Amino acid sequence: MTTFQSNPGNGGPSSNGSQAQGNEGQAGFGHKVDRIGSDAQQLWDDARGAVTDLQDTLDLKGRVDRNPYLMMAAALGVGYVLGGGLFTRTTGRLLRLGVRLAALPMVKDELIGMAEAALHGVETGARMAGTGNAGGASDRPQGSQV
Repeated sequence: MTTFQSNPGNGGPSSNGSQAQGNEGQAGFGHKVDRIGSDAQQLWDDARGAVTDLQDTLDLKGRVDRNPYLMMAAALGVGYVLGGGLFTRTTGRLLRLGVRLAALPMVKDELIGMAEAALHGVETGARMAGTGNAGGASDRPQGSQV
């Protein structure tokens, strides 16, 4: 701690008193700086401990070892969102494409169901038409000849 000597002036009691008060003020300021430094160190230690606990909980290294491509995709997605890409035209296009791709299996199942129903209707109609003339019989009564 550096102390500055004041101009002694005429050597009266006021100059000695102000010098003593200056030293007490500097000692109080130094104490505050030390306390702020220790508080900052405590905050840093707490933050480092929280990060370590988070790493242990998430097990990032193990996840990267097990699924490297999935973690790359997750990192890419987080970077895209944090980079401000969430409310852009590209995001809108990607969402529309995603909805279409997600709806594709449902539409396919619906179309297959409609095709199966139509095919069943055609088969039923063919059977009914075929059973009316089965065996070469005519619509005439059996006892009459023409």
